[in-house]
Amino acid sequence: MFPKSQLWLLLALAVAGSLAAFSGRMDPYLLDVAMGVGINLILAVSLNLINGFTGQFSLGHAGFMAVGAYTSATLTTTLAAKLLPLVGGQPWILFPISLVMGGLLAALAGLAVGAPSLRLKGDYLAIVTLGFGEIIKVILQNMDFVGGARGLTGIPSGIPPYTQIVTFWTIAGAAITVYVVWGLLNSTYGRGFLAVADDEIAAESMGLNTTRYKITAFVVGSFFAGVAGGLYAHVKGYINPGGFDFNKSIEIVVMVILGGMGRHVGVIIAAILLTVVQEPLRKLGDWRMILYALLLIILMLTRPQGLFTWPLWKRKTS
Repeated sequence: MFPKSQLWLLLALAVAGSLAAFSGRMDPYLLDVAMGVGINLILAVSLNLINGFTGQFSLGHAGFMAVGAYTSATLTTTLAAKLLPLVGGQPWILFPISLVMGGLLAALAGLAVGAPSLRLKGDYLAIVTLGFGEIIKVILQNMDFVGGARGLTGIPSGIPPYTQIVTFWTIAGAAITVYVVWGLLNSTYGRGFLAVADDEIAAESMGLNTTRYKITAFVVGSFFAGVAGGLYAHVKGYINPGGFDFNKSIEIVVMVILGGMGRHVGVIIAAILLTVVQEPLRKLGDWRMILYALLLIILMLTRPQGLFTWPLWKRKTS
């Protein structure tokens, strides 16, 4: 008999397959919102592993997302002519490979940032990750190979068979991310993350290599951020460095804080809620950001611990 978590994963994959099969008949706007929900789920859950469960504070998640987005998009556009023959001319094989490559390069970037900087804590780590995100944006702006400041165009999106492929992997990717992070946290290794977050000094006194645990969380979170970036590129069909700036990182952090730091289910609900609630406000133009900001201020004043922090959803610490 399958454990309950695996049954949920299979159900989510079935939903992803059904949605992909009927994506051509769905309203494009509703489909785009659904894809946005899936991508933000991956971003929020992966950042919660770093900020919530391991007790770090990263402000550079959009930078890792950018690495994955440009890597994946480059493989399916600029290098597609060379790579498609290697997979029998089948884009449904090339696309998940491009997502994994984007995730791996983002994880490598996370390792490059994390190894020297994760001995820092709190505000100092936040400044380092913020600087990394800005460095990535500036580098991409000056790389003509990927469009430079103009951005990268011609990314296959909204055309068969990519409509079905992207739809399936966006929903399936969200489900797999939730499953992997949840399974990791409930493993023996995952207890090390929680120990580091609860009391790093006590964890070190018990013989835990806290730096290794923090780097591992950073690398895993960066990998999934890169996958989310690859999905984002193919959902939108166009990317530019400005789409992965500081504001994007803050948007992801807000989802984690609103859902409750270290609350798995709470962050999932917050990611869905914040993605959906922005849509009816779009007709207000720039005013929507003022209302959105006021809503966040009110929520933080009234529920600083996060909206979704009922005992059922608290993280396990034993």
